[in-house]
Amino acid sequence: MFRVWMRNFRVWQKHIQASLIGNLGQPFLFLLAMGYGLGRQIPTIEGLTYLQFIAPGLVASAVMYSAAFEATYGAYTRLSTQGTFEAILMTPVSVESLTMGEILWGATKGLISGLIMLAALPLFDVIPSYWTALLIPILFLEGMFFAALGLVMTATATNYEFFNYFTSLIITPLFLFSGIFFSIDTLNLKARIAVGTLPLTHVVSLARMLCYGKIGGQWQLHMIITVVTCGICCWIAVVLMRRRLIQ
Repeated sequence: MFRVWMRNFRVWQKHIQASLIGNLGQPFLFLLAMGYGLGRQIPTIEGLTYLQFIAPGLVASAVMYSAAFEATYGAYTRLSTQGTFEAILMTPVSVESLTMGEILWGATKGLISGLIMLAALPLFDVIPSYWTALLIPILFLEGMFFAALGLVMTATATNYEFFNYFTSLIITPLFLFSGIFFSIDTLNLKARIAVGTLPLTHVVSLARMLCYGKIGGQWQLHMIITVVTCGICCWIAVVLMRRRLIQ
């Protein structure tokens, strides 16, 4: 796993600036447009200004975008175009190690994007609490989940256009409906249940709690769901990648 991770890291170093801009552009733009623009017209939500309210969720979304895109477009290029996976499997590296190495690399890229967003929040007058340090492993777990989900898509993809389904039908709805831009508590029961089934919802809730040191009573539930969904998705990714790579 470490060798696979290191190989991807060395390649990434050659185009680090373009990679970071691509992954961080949308969350930063939403922070500016929604926080400074629309936020001036919206009253406080849960005791926070609108800018403060959406900032932790946008940190989580930066992790999602970076990890998911690395495990789809990046991994598919290594799988089908460059033949990198085939070459790696000619060495003692197993399919399981290759898959988990890719997942850990996607999670690392996601965490880097999340940390940059966190570091930039004070520029927008959003000052995180000391509890934010506990958010780092949660963001890494989130990155593992979305990297594994991306590899599930990669294992079933036949071309690059296939990922349009992933982006339009999974990533974008998660970004819009996981409680980043609105309070889940204001929804009716059926809507709350529906939003609660989305994996990003629980990371956004934890991010908001830890960023401001307001630990809610359901943090254990959010953590359990995050860990369990990550584990299940990693297992599915290994199974499907084995099916794709071992003919």
